[in-house]
Amino acid sequence: MSINNYKNAFIQIAIQHEVLSFGEFTLKSGRVSPYFFNAGRFHTGSAMAALGHYYAQALVDADVSIDMLFGPAYKGIPLVTALAIALAERHGKDYPIVYNRKEVKNHGEGGVLVGAPLNGRILIVDDVITAGTAIREVMAIIDQAGSETAAVIVGLDRQERGKGGLSAIQELEQQHGIPVISLIGFNDIITYVESSIESKQHLPSMLEYRKRYGV
Repeated sequence: MSINNYKNAFIQIAIQHEVLSFGEFTLKSGRVSPYFFNAGRFHTGSAMAALGHYYAQALVDADVSIDMLFGPAYKGIPLVTALAIALAERHGKDYPIVYNRKEVKNHGEGGVLVGAPLNGRILIVDDVITAGTAIREVMAIIDQAGSETAAVIVGLDRQERGKGGLSAIQELEQQHGIPVISLIGFNDIITYVESSIESKQHLPSMLEYRKRYGV
């Protein structure tokens, strides 16, 4: 499956499940966005299976060297699970997985991590990077364990400036020297909208938003 095909398929399934919506959405930053992305709406077995497949294809295409997968709480947990299953079933790559709790557990097995012990080169799996705060918190956990963050993979790169001239993803790549793999970017959504009869009415607002905030 080519990169363009899986990007297109991912956008289609995101629209189908209302993960990707068009309209007017006020973001935490105060910006009024012409689209919204909420991976929490992937909430059926078939949708999660497809999602795992697209994440796996993007990771295989990126060809990064990793030893295990980390899913940040909360949305990263089902994503890392779906990705691990797809990598094992479709690509013959059986990676251990781990995820963190938001709260430290003081009974039972205790601690903040659930799953395999952190070891080696770690891939962080999440839905989007807004400010990068959650990803940096996970990177700190990985560092404390004596392991290394090898890369980050997300569903969407919004490709818009933060407070400076760079996007949150560009800042993360620049500051930490790691690649951030994304299934799709804002530009891919615009390309899709340009060729979609159902969504084409949203094109002017998408282009205006990119002109104003794009990187």
